[in-house]
Amino acid sequence: MSAVSDPLPEDASKPKLGVSACLMGVEVRYNGGHKESHLLTRALSEHFDFVPACPEVAIGMGIPREAIRLVGDPENPQAVGTVHTDMNVTQALADYGEHMAQEMDDICGYIFMQKSPSCGLERVKVYRDNGAPFDAGGRGIYAQAFCARHPDLPVEEDGRLNDPVLRENFITRVFAYSAWQQVLKGGITRRALTEFHSRYKYQLMANDPIQYKVLGNLLGNMGRNDPCEIAPRYFSQLMAALKKPATRRTHTNVLQHLCGYLRQTISASDKKEIQGVINQYHQGIVPLVVPLTLLKHHFRQHPDPYIALQVYLQPHPENLSLRNAI
Repeated sequence: MSAVSDPLPEDASKPKLGVSACLMGVEVRYNGGHKESHLLTRALSEHFDFVPACPEVAIGMGIPREAIRLVGDPENPQAVGTVHTDMNVTQALADYGEHMAQEMDDICGYIFMQKSPSCGLERVKVYRDNGAPFDAGGRGIYAQAFCARHPDLPVEEDGRLNDPVLRENFITRVFAYSAWQQVLKGGITRRALTEFHSRYKYQLMANDPIQYKVLGNLLGNMGRNDPCEIAPRYFSQLMAALKKPATRRTHTNVLQHLCGYLRQTISASDKKEIQGVINQYHQGIVPLVVPLTLLKHHFRQHPDPYIALQVYLQPHPENLSLRNAI
């Protein structure tokens, strides 16, 4: 048995990610340009299959085209032309969002173009009738409609992915979503739910220690209840918990728990070395990958079947190096 859980078995297909087409270098923006993200087209393309979409082109607005903006109530804005304000594409964008939410039923995440009146997830400028923007931003029309149909789907904006903590968090959630789809394909049973939760024990403890206990109690009290009724609630709460970024404090707590499994098998000097490295991580001297690499080394020497199943040790492909900067 491997000493580390693999988030993506070799025989599995790559998870699919929806993406704003302009981020893939496709020249679909209103001015005929693109917003290629090298993170997507270079770093992530080896591990994910991208499904690009541009809602404004899809509804027939053309390239190039008049730019649109959001106006009115920030909670329920309208998408109108910046020159011809009688051009209102709100319903068309919303309808296309619902259509694509049905079409993209096999994706495991979505990366949206930031600040876009069609695709932005948050803080998109919404303007008053007098042309002044509201302090509170809104959400792009297409993104709003799409996400309403997939509330548990990991979604993120391209700009936020420049933050290494948010990037690692998003990719972790994508692979969790993908793993859950495999559970659904295999059929929901009490055992399947329990085993899935067991694999995510330490990942949950790192992201949200409180929800880790809540979810454990939810499954522990299944009793004779139908697991198919519990599963959707469990997964929604799991994805919400995983969305909370882990901190140095919570990571340190998990690292200490993992050390406990080596207590009977490694020498006093090895224990001292591990504790020293964990303390260095906690103080911000070294990144997370350093104590994790040391722990994995010892678990290869002294395999533990329970630890071997833990997603936390390898929640995403190692060569993405996502934990080198957190």
